[in-house]
Amino acid sequence: MASEPVIPPGIRTLDVLTRERTQRAGVVRKTIDTSLPAGRKPEWLKVKASFGDNFTDLKRLMGDLDLNTVCEQARCPNIYECWEMREATFLIGGSDCTRRCGFCQIKTGKPAGYDRDEPRRVAEAVEHLGLRFVVVTMVARDDLDDNGAWLIAETIRQVRARTPDVGIEVLPSDFGYGLDPAAGRAALDLVLDDPPDVFAFNLETTRRLFKEIRPSFDYDRGLAFLALARELFPSTTAVKSNIIAGMGETDSEILEVMRDLRDAGVQLLTIGQYLQPSDNHLHLDRYVTPESFDRFRQYGEEALGFDHVESGPMVRSSYHAGDQANDAGAWAPGQGQRLPIAT
Repeated sequence: MASEPVIPPGIRTLDVLTRERTQRAGVVRKTIDTSLPAGRKPEWLKVKASFGDNFTDLKRLMGDLDLNTVCEQARCPNIYECWEMREATFLIGGSDCTRRCGFCQIKTGKPAGYDRDEPRRVAEAVEHLGLRFVVVTMVARDDLDDNGAWLIAETIRQVRARTPDVGIEVLPSDFGYGLDPAAGRAALDLVLDDPPDVFAFNLETTRRLFKEIRPSFDYDRGLAFLALARELFPSTTAVKSNIIAGMGETDSEILEVMRDLRDAGVQLLTIGQYLQPSDNHLHLDRYVTPESFDRFRQYGEEALGFDHVESGPMVRSSYHAGDQANDAGAWAPGQGQRLPIAT
């Protein structure tokens, strides 16, 4: 590890999802429909801002540190609720992703460098902000020999060293497993020495749509990567994934993905509504009703046996992450961390 910060020129500290990122985000294939949907969003997708004491405090601390989070820059609709629960999501690995998915806001490009000091700064931020649960996600870094696995592993170590009671969920790419299973396995081994409370890899969509929406990934190898994670991580680490609804799939196809994920050993699942970021992104096919999301949750927990299924129009991958980890028996809030459930 470098003894001094190695920060690429021009990069911002804890840089995430800036507005200019839409310039190279989204699909470029002309065969993909990127037209914007007509009409207004349904009423159930409207969120009222709620500024509680914890949210206000966290907002102030973020400003004091000149920090950015996925929560703010992606304009997540759940920021008020999650920050009130003192949970936040950091994006590491730089500004550019080496892959391109049709739904994603992160821009695609050649990474400017490799910031090995980033884990320390994330850990300092988690301590300073007084978080109870932190989600650390990262861009795909296919340019690195380990696909960024060291960054994830070192961030876990640094956070644990400063704040041992804070719950940790990590959400990387597949570490290149879909392209080279042996390399992906070797990268995953780097995270095993100090495993997180939750290890997540998001499958996102159905088998039929996968090649169109996630051309740099592979559906079956994604499932195999999750199964490998369940095999290698201790039982105290929960394995998690996510499905995005409204990108052209049917309800029955979502149920099929749920079965595949459960067969792979996934314990925690989030299902939410796709909202098209711009006319550079995959077309929004439909708005899924709250009743359908309720049926997904019931099917997942009662029929398939997931430890927790968070399913709803406004649900995102890190939504209620601490409660999900708690339900799976992977983490429990320590003294002084127990907050009332936000409603």
